[in-house]
Amino acid sequence: MLTGAAVLLGVTAGQAQAAEVAYATKCVPPSGIGLPDVEGTTKVEISAPATAKVGDTVDVVWKFTQAASRNPDIIDLPANSVQPSGTLKAAGAQTADIAMQGPRENPAIPKGGAMTLSDMKGSLKLTAAGQVTLTPDAYVVNALSTDTECAPTQAVQPSATITVTAGGGSPGSPSGSPSQSGSSTPSPPGGSGTPSSSASSPGGGSGQTDFTGKTVDIPYTCQSPIGEKRATSPVQINARKNGGSYGLTVQFKKSVMNSPVDIPANSVKPSMQITLGGSDKGSVKVTGPTNPAPVKQGAPIEIPDLTGTYKPGATGESTLSPGVLVIEALGTTTTCTPDSTAVSLTLNTEEQAGGASGGGSSSSSSSSGGAAATGGGGLAETGSGDHGALKALGLVAGTAVLLGGAVFTFLPGRRTR
Repeated sequence: MLTGAAVLLGVTAGQAQAAEVAYATKCVPPSGIGLPDVEGTTKVEISAPATAKVGDTVDVVWKFTQAASRNPDIIDLPANSVQPSGTLKAAGAQTADIAMQGPRENPAIPKGGAMTLSDMKGSLKLTAAGQVTLTPDAYVVNALSTDTECAPTQAVQPSATITVTAGGGSPGSPSGSPSQSGSSTPSPPGGSGTPSSSASSPGGGSGQTDFTGKTVDIPYTCQSPIGEKRATSPVQINARKNGGSYGLTVQFKKSVMNSPVDIPANSVKPSMQITLGGSDKGSVKVTGPTNPAPVKQGAPIEIPDLTGTYKPGATGESTLSPGVLVIEALGTTTTCTPDSTAVSLTLNTEEQAGGASGGGSSSSSSSSGGAAATGGGGLAETGSGDHGALKALGLVAGTAVLLGGAVFTFLPGRRTR
């Protein structure tokens, strides 16, 4: 019993007497989502060694005992989708900003539930003898690649103190403080490469059935529950003649969807409206299948080919251009509208009964009739397509963290064939 007590006392004596500190906090949700700032209270405990020597590198732990607010009644946050990072202030014998970060570990947080944030860790190399106080400061909560920034609105009291003695100390382990950001932000769209152009040769004489469109870079503005995002993606439209109609295939090239959380099978459904021009008018809807298998967090997801049927509603030269892209997932919808468009494919068509001319989506049925076609054409390629990123934010409905912010980053695409 005496030995056990001595061990317990030894452990306790070696650790600073951490005190819980509570401070008024203002949390700012991501811009563009229409939610107001939140005024709340953060409660924190800081753990660190009670004593150390100059030259030592000490590990410190920031424990949230209360976040600034609850998850609002917007959406359930999935497990392991929230990651905190922040700054711990060292003062007294030495001053320093200690970068702190916690793992992306949390239980599922229901709508209206208390926010649960993981413990953050960091390290400090001691450079001067005396008392060093540790005080929590601003922090950031990252949920599915969206940051909510929280900062004190009042003076904060120290939560722990280290007594540092001079000389003789081991330098300790290197100060490998984690990044303060904590945000898993995907690479920006575009790259050093140039998208391929595989337009079919003009002509369209009798017997030709397959027509390959140009790969064109389309700038999109995506509207989701958490706001607005702009990006560019290379898109190609191909066609296969079937009687008087055409089977269409849309491909997104050299881009992937990086999943910040586990995605269940059959939960993501993409579709697009191909815009008709020239002699014909209206649009043609093309759709892709849902993801056939679950996707683990951090794994890439490819968008499958989007397919549909175009029945011409006019005789003449009709153009096909990428139009509005819609992503439906887990009960939410994100709509991406082209800021400008470019013709990917031009077809010399003959009017079919019930065809697309005049607006609206074309019928999926086919009828016989002659048609000549010209592949390619349209605007010249511009920009690069190494990434072809199309970030359609909001596959999971937006909600600010500490206001509960959650968001998918969606980079639809497909490897070059």
